[in-house]
Amino acid sequence: PEFFMLALLGITFVASLSGEALVKGLVAGCLGLWFATIGLDPVSGIQRYTFGQLFLWDGIGLVPVTIGFFAIPEVIDLAVQGSSIAKVEVGRLGGVWQGVRDTFTHWWLVLRCSAIGTFIAIIPGMGAATTQWLAYAHAVQSSPDRERFGRGAVEGVLGPGAANNSTLGGSLVTTVAFGVPASVTMAILMGAFLIQGLVPGPSMLTPAPKGHLTLTLSMVWTIVVSNVITVAVCFLFLKQLVKITQIRGALLIPFILMLVAVGAFAEKNVFEDVLIVLLFGALGWVMARLGWPRPPLLLGLVLGPLAENKLFLSTDNYGIAWIARPGVLILFAVIAIGFLVPIVTERRRRRRAAAAATVAPDTAAAREPRAMLLDGETVFSAVIVALFAWALWQSRTFGTRAGLFPWAVGVPGILLGLGQLARDLTGRRETRADGEPASDVPPDVARRRSIEICAWIAGFWVAFWLLGFSLATLVATFLYLKVGARERWPITILLSVFGFAFVYGLFEKALGVPFPPGQLLVWLGIASN
Repeated sequence: PEFFMLALLGITFVASLSGEALVKGLVAGCLGLWFATIGLDPVSGIQRYTFGQLFLWDGIGLVPVTIGFFAIPEVIDLAVQGSSIAKVEVGRLGGVWQGVRDTFTHWWLVLRCSAIGTFIAIIPGMGAATTQWLAYAHAVQSSPDRERFGRGAVEGVLGPGAANNSTLGGSLVTTVAFGVPASVTMAILMGAFLIQGLVPGPSMLTPAPKGHLTLTLSMVWTIVVSNVITVAVCFLFLKQLVKITQIRGALLIPFILMLVAVGAFAEKNVFEDVLIVLLFGALGWVMARLGWPRPPLLLGLVLGPLAENKLFLSTDNYGIAWIARPGVLILFAVIAIGFLVPIVTERRRRRRAAAAATVAPDTAAAREPRAMLLDGETVFSAVIVALFAWALWQSRTFGTRAGLFPWAVGVPGILLGLGQLARDLTGRRETRADGEPASDVPPDVARRRSIEICAWIAGFWVAFWLLGFSLATLVATFLYLKVGARERWPITILLSVFGFAFVYGLFEKALGVPFPPGQLLVWLGIASN
């Protein structure tokens, strides 16, 4: 039961980062947990929301979801802005040493987030992605100036970075000391131990000749030394790496799309995962445009399998009595505090702002009855409610075991969604969750560029399906650079050939990635499935 509550704690803490969009964050977390139920039930084997598709039996892959959820919206934004990744030119690298000084300035935050990363990583199933989001949540909640986050606050980088660096040590604790792998990487490491005749457990903590404590200590020092070497290498090549951010976005977009598609396919070697990228890319872009927080959804997808397994074990072993366990009650209190503190802080800030305000017409306008709003935000909230309603209706045939978690997620999801829909209809909306600054691009130009880049992204995906990955990279990159970006002939030909050589030479030949042949080539008899 305590592990189930820890999973909920992680999701609710990240949802609380949404500022005034707290309800949206909770709905997004429920949506991520529901996405985690897609596939075969791990115990009964019942298909859940698979639509008869074989590739969904193993569930939705984290890699294509993450890539699509965050990379595709950034590609669209890069095309709309029409500039390089870096908005200002980077001169001398003195700012790097400022970052080093910031690390020592915020040493207490670094230590706290390192502890979070270590202890969370000890729990099997809690990977680096979870620890980074929790560390970011802690950095935001412990900051007296939360408005800076999302706009370049250094604490938002130091916290997740410290947690990420400490994750490996935490995951090694359970793997080495108890023989319980905390992640897939640790499972592979444990397999290597067994091949070498090393049995993870107490013997790894026992001095020689009866144990292998020396080997364990050598792994600890390897982690320390490798981090030092990594920092030194980064400082050595940092000046050259920074120049990548100065490259025009039009030159980067085709290569980003190529890497996104290849990365999504490589996880399971199925082309359908590339379509998942497109689907979640559209979802992520809509959520970003409408002010819906995206991290809670992703964290819900990551923690969903762990939460479902622990919820089933809790109800199967303790019934409803697991709710009254002391550890569960303590975690309930921590979750409640995590909710109440941001709400109380925000209300105090509003009261101070209201007390300082002297403009009477604004107050009078705020008291006027709000008209019913029917716009994109309202439609999106209605779609979310309809999705949860459909999911609950479908789960009626799953049985008790397979339907437990969909109901546990769907009921609060639809209730929160209805609450958000009511707020949208009445105009009681929160501020934007992402906190992104307004764009300098005129709205009509931004709209036109958005439509164009979305069409190009769809064209890249059609090319991957018709021509295969290697040939599609050559053709689609050439067309985008020459027709879409209007680049010069030499740079267009050079980059197109480079992209083809990169995919064909590295992935297809050197790494042996089994890319599917293009359907057009199959129809013409040039290739076969």
